[in-house]
Amino acid sequence: MDQDVYQRELFRLQTELAKLQEWVRAEGARLVVVFEGRDAAGKGGVIKRVTERLNPRVVRTVALPVPTDRERGQWYFQRYVAHLPSAGEIVLFDRSWYNRAGVERVMGFCTEQEYRRFLHQCPVFERLLTEDGILLRKYWFSVSDAVQEQRFRSRLEDPTRRWKLSAMDLESVTRWEAYSRAKDEMFARTDTAEAPWYVVESDDKRSARINMIAHLLSTVPYREVPRPDLTLPPRPPAHGYRRPPRDRQTHVPDHAGTLAPGTAPDGS
Repeated sequence: MDQDVYQRELFRLQTELAKLQEWVRAEGARLVVVFEGRDAAGKGGVIKRVTERLNPRVVRTVALPVPTDRERGQWYFQRYVAHLPSAGEIVLFDRSWYNRAGVERVMGFCTEQEYRRFLHQCPVFERLLTEDGILLRKYWFSVSDAVQEQRFRSRLEDPTRRWKLSAMDLESVTRWEAYSRAKDEMFARTDTAEAPWYVVESDDKRSARINMIAHLLSTVPYREVPRPDLTLPPRPPAHGYRRPPRDRQTHVPDHAGTLAPGTAPDGS
């Protein structure tokens, strides 16, 4: 996707997301968006573009770590329920309860009985959410094996993105077909009328971001909420206040002033 076209459309969509956010807050709606897919499929990049111009008090991203021993002793869905939105909130799950149907299934982190119980309970759980009025949207980001490998190599070489790559991610290369079978079975059991799956082709990151955000907006009946008119008041006249001397405060060193043009990584 052309960079200029992408930037213009992304800004337009982010403007609409801001309207969606205000509608959710005004109406007391609850919106849950589930982001699932292959490793390196671009979920994090999309979530960043969704949230970067929104209010973090309204929109939260949930990316849970490995469950604790206590959480392993709970009902499987219990720790996810704790992060569901209240009225006027949007929650984005960067991976979700579908871990059980994906990585836990493929890597043997759950038993066959636990896996089958999940497939049985998940549609019921999601039906309860939607019946209670939660707007639930589920996106699966699909990436080809060649592009996934290319992105893994890029992460290995980039020190600022190296943290995105784990031993578990590399396992997904050798278990590509196992993950494919697990995804197919998961779709067969959890792609329901109440909570359908939407597949996002993500070999082209820009197109994937635009397509996902545009689709999300099209599925929510939001409207623009009138905002109160705000006027910047005039600054009152000074009444003798004087700032304390600079040498009484500890300032950060002027590192920026030591840089010559062209020394930044981007050449600026």
